[in-house]
Amino acid sequence: MSSAAGSVPTSRIRWRRGRVSATGRSWRDALELTVEVPGDGELQALAYPSLVGVPEVGDDVLLNTTALAQNLGTGGYALVVAVPDRLPPDPEIPGHLVKARYTPLQVTVQGVDEQDTEHHAAIAAADDLAGMPVVVADLHSALPAVLIGMLATDPDLRVAYVMTDGGALPAAFSRAVGALKNSLAGVVTVGQAFGGDLEAVTLHTGLLAAKHVLNADLAIVTQGPGNLGTGTPWGFSGVAAGEACNAVSVLGGLPVGALRISDADPRPRHRGVSHHSLTAFGRVALGGVSLVAPRGLSSELGGQVDEDLAGQPERNVVVWVDTDGLDTALGLSPVPLRTMGRGYPEERAYFLAAAAAGRYAALQVPLPEDAEKEPAALGTSD
Repeated sequence: MSSAAGSVPTSRIRWRRGRVSATGRSWRDALELTVEVPGDGELQALAYPSLVGVPEVGDDVLLNTTALAQNLGTGGYALVVAVPDRLPPDPEIPGHLVKARYTPLQVTVQGVDEQDTEHHAAIAAADDLAGMPVVVADLHSALPAVLIGMLATDPDLRVAYVMTDGGALPAAFSRAVGALKNSLAGVVTVGQAFGGDLEAVTLHTGLLAAKHVLNADLAIVTQGPGNLGTGTPWGFSGVAAGEACNAVSVLGGLPVGALRISDADPRPRHRGVSHHSLTAFGRVALGGVSLVAPRGLSSELGGQVDEDLAGQPERNVVVWVDTDGLDTALGLSPVPLRTMGRGYPEERAYFLAAAAAGRYAALQVPLPEDAEKEPAALGTSD
């Protein structure tokens, strides 16, 4: 809607200026701050040092408080836009890919697929994932549980995380990614997302980089933290999970769907198998996807999972996976397991389904001839 001639348009950003009174936790490329803001009191803020420098106690900072004012669950911080009186030096890093393009905080990164990188030739020649299993999940909160399922099955596997741009754009916003760093072969940020160990223009080149640069055996694809949903059939950022499965299929990988299953969510559309999973995997993933459910879970939920998955198209196979040991592994998670404000075991069905998808994918990775695997159980009912 255009503003009337001569009128001042309403800002879409809540701007504040304050002074840093304390610094807090730091991880990856993120630093927590306490900022005293006139009229608002003390606010918790987050700075990305690679973008704005390192704020110190006593610095004046310019803040964006838009998400904080709306009380968004994931966006519980004021975000530091600049330290105006102590700007960081100009960047000296190579690269000409621009992400968060044409926003006031657009950043330049070096893409794994651009011409001036050591990996350009490998990415230019790569056209296939050679059957690499890729677990695709709707929500970022599934990431640690999927990884737990993979490494509980085979701790020697190399797992790459490919982060899409449906949620947070900076990978540094995710404390889970920072805490899981030593368990991952690397992080690839694709599309408008940035801050991974490797940057890629598209999900396709990000997947190829996971396989041919990071030498991953497996990959996990999710959006960053901060799922966007509107309560409408198609208006949610997780619909891109279906498109991610299409990318995996096109590149000759094995798409594996981590189902969003809940018996704790108060919203009917997310009870049992969420409509997000049914839409993204059942209607958008046209190349087919293996949908993984924990064996025994449907019975625990009164047969609802069976009922919800009964209408899947023929191209999708429903896989029931034994979960022996996964509850124990989830209970030992190195990061807190939380989704939509609820943790484990309150959301046991959700995290167990994610871990089962990780286990199934791990079982599809070829092993040396002298090694053996237990086959995953296939079936159309629990």
